[in-house]
Amino acid sequence: MLKILIPTLMLTLTTWTVRAKWLWPTTLTHSLLISVFSLHWLANASETGWKSLNPYMATDLVSTPLLVLSCWLLPLMILASQNHLAQEPINRQRVYITLLLSLQTSLILAFGSLEILFFFVMFEATLIPTLILITRWGNQAERLTAGNYFLFYTLAGSLPLLVSILYIQSYLGTTSLLILLHAPALPTYTFASKLLWAGCLLAFLVKMPLYGLHLWLPKAHVEAPIAGSMVLAAVLLKLGGFGMMRILVLLDSETDKLCYPFIVLALWGLIMTASICLRQTDLKSLIAYSSVGHMGLVAAAILIQTPWAFSGAMILMIAHGLTSSALFCLANTNYERTHSRTMLLARGLQMVLPLMGTWWLFANLANLALPPLPNLMGELMIISALFGWSWFTLLMTGAGTLVTVAYSLYMLQMTQRGPLPKHLLALEPSHSREHLLLALHLLPLALLILKPELIMGWTV
Repeated sequence: MLKILIPTLMLTLTTWTVRAKWLWPTTLTHSLLISVFSLHWLANASETGWKSLNPYMATDLVSTPLLVLSCWLLPLMILASQNHLAQEPINRQRVYITLLLSLQTSLILAFGSLEILFFFVMFEATLIPTLILITRWGNQAERLTAGNYFLFYTLAGSLPLLVSILYIQSYLGTTSLLILLHAPALPTYTFASKLLWAGCLLAFLVKMPLYGLHLWLPKAHVEAPIAGSMVLAAVLLKLGGFGMMRILVLLDSETDKLCYPFIVLALWGLIMTASICLRQTDLKSLIAYSSVGHMGLVAAAILIQTPWAFSGAMILMIAHGLTSSALFCLANTNYERTHSRTMLLARGLQMVLPLMGTWWLFANLANLALPPLPNLMGELMIISALFGWSWFTLLMTGAGTLVTVAYSLYMLQMTQRGPLPKHLLALEPSHSREHLLLALHLLPLALLILKPELIMGWTV
């Protein structure tokens, strides 16, 4: 773990000492090396399922793919932000990169933590750099409102989780995952036990977010700079799924009775958000709402608690992280050229930027779960697990999948097809930096077809 954490912390020192003209190439190279070294976590886990074990940190088959995804995203965020910050003073550029580094450090500590209380502290620590990114480097005047929504939704959901963790600590004397799995069961069949279950899950359902608790997400995505949108879609939403996987193992006896309304909300949210996507005019807002639908599938899968569903949820989380981050990068390339996120004002761009149109096609096909991509594998595993739990879920997941295909094709048609508007006279050509950025998103997605067990979690 220290092999990754120490270079990440040292990169902060590099950011503040390197000469101005070498700032972006140096930080990009350094972060890319860190992400390549992080791939050693994907080696087979030990017999007990834990690796890199010490009293506070460890990795297992659930945390490893998310840790690697967090490390992989840092160089991509630096690559995507370079043009966005080109006109800023050099010290502000250094502060921006430092915020991205502090966010990565918090995420590594959160995904690698063995103590639930330590995980909670790091879970909350990710709020601060993300909030500064949204409110300081956001694009529109509403960024302060978006920051308030993001902060207070998360904090309001997190308070019951803190109380629940402190109760577990006082009742069992520990919050270590290694000990809790073998500790006496928590009290069941009481009103307090139901409150404990709801308190433990509320923070994660807000973070994912569950439909009904999702109002902060489109605002935060639309107002955030490109790096903020990427890290929100790719990793921060997955903190909710990871937390649910970790904590539901301890609350197994209550889940069977209390999960029904949340599963119904998640699946209904899949249909509703997909329908909302069909009438969106704002490109980033459309991609943000699509994330709510996909994460609804993940939430429903985790709540039914079968190995097949857990495995599907892990695959879909990783695949969605790479796909949605790539879509936000593509939306950013459009925004930098047309200075508008309204799809009607920037149509037919395939005529001018044909290679970028190819990336759009690939990313949209991944978003609608084209075989044989991992997106389809994750969705099929979740749908079949939900069908095994209740046949009625097939109606909702089937309808949701159908509308997902419709809005993905709608997004492709509205941005790439049709006549080029008259006001787009001189568009800047696409750069090698942008093609490299999209290749580093979509190439790992394609390579995971060859070895999907790397991201399948506990069922391997």
